[in-house]
Amino acid sequence: MIALDRLYSLGAGTPSRSQPTLFTGDHRAAVGECVEKTVANMLAHAVDYEHWIIAYSGGKDSSCAVTLIVTLIQCGAIPAPKTLTVMYADTRMELPPLQAAARVMMDRLRAMGITVMEVVAPMDDRFYVYMFGRGVPPPSNTFRWCTPQIKVEPMTVAIAETVGRLEGKCLTITGVRRGESDARDARISLSCTRNGAECGQGWLQTDLPGTLTDTFAPIDHWTLCNVWDWLSVFAPWEEFGAWPTRMIAEGYGGVEDMRTGCTGCNLIATDGALGAVLKQPDWDHLSPLLGLKRLYLELKKPKWRKRQPGFQYRKDGTLQSNQQRMGPLTFEARVMGLDTVLGIQDAVNSAAERLGRPGMVLIDAEEEARIRELIAAKTWPNGWSGEEPNADVWLDTVNNDGSVQPILFRELVGQ
Repeated sequence: MIALDRLYSLGAGTPSRSQPTLFTGDHRAAVGECVEKTVANMLAHAVDYEHWIIAYSGGKDSSCAVTLIVTLIQCGAIPAPKTLTVMYADTRMELPPLQAAARVMMDRLRAMGITVMEVVAPMDDRFYVYMFGRGVPPPSNTFRWCTPQIKVEPMTVAIAETVGRLEGKCLTITGVRRGESDARDARISLSCTRNGAECGQGWLQTDLPGTLTDTFAPIDHWTLCNVWDWLSVFAPWEEFGAWPTRMIAEGYGGVEDMRTGCTGCNLIATDGALGAVLKQPDWDHLSPLLGLKRLYLELKKPKWRKRQPGFQYRKDGTLQSNQQRMGPLTFEARVMGLDTVLGIQDAVNSAAERLGRPGMVLIDAEEEARIRELIAAKTWPNGWSGEEPNADVWLDTVNNDGSVQPILFRELVGQ
């Protein structure tokens, strides 16, 4: 039986990973203090809802929220809801160590009788099917289609279906914390005193337009150090549930301040997460994955894409502001990209088989078949016909005001 008073006595400051005892204080809140505050947050808001859905990504923050809430229920600190559902967003793009850790966590939750749902995007919306099948270029910070498409939208659909089967009030619980981004902190600060919520009682959102459930972040006050102390030191203790959360630390490559995204993420300049994982002796067979980022950078080049020739108009008849923008991938680019990813996948799995380690799937057989089917059907993204010129073809420049700058020395470019 988990003792609540032991949870509250987890000291202050930074524990030694090799000596998990009470420790001297510093300016950071103790894990015990964070736990106690989370209990107060849950009692202040979550207990008003009959059904809880915990959004789980397999990352450090959502893993902290899942294990802590289940532990608090077990020790009697908070009452159990009528139903508890852990909903895992399987983007199929997470780093393999994190995927492995998530699988172990979900098996443990199911063994405890907790409902676990795995949410995957529809076939045509999956990362590689969307990119190589429909021809949408790799995501970027100015065209970030990946997060909503392979994570947010599938989860929204799954929550809607779940809520539709339940009677009573539903609450979605997240692992959102302050300190993860300045923009998020600003939103929390603006909303934390609304709807009767006191500042410091978690981040409760009850009036978001179009939402299916209210949303609550009960660990928003935890620091990164608190999260890692819980996952790598205390949660694995037998008396606190013996959670397999040390695997998550390994999944982050032992780098505690790493904000891990997808394998070979194209939205960051340096993929430090993958680099850190490759330094781990049991995961260095993943080194072929470094080729993914190089592939995405290559596919951004004009030689692999189409371009709108101009003039492009909005529905109201005014000129668009992004004349002659580059667009989708050519069929040659899609086939090249598909073959490259399959080659990387084969290289990883060959090394894994040779070394007796876990393999991985980037594109499964069903997805590959669908990609080739879409290519054969000459599929283009909405608004594109494929008749547009390739982006590396020289064109007269069309400016946003409608003026045209002709190609100088046209005869030199053969046009």
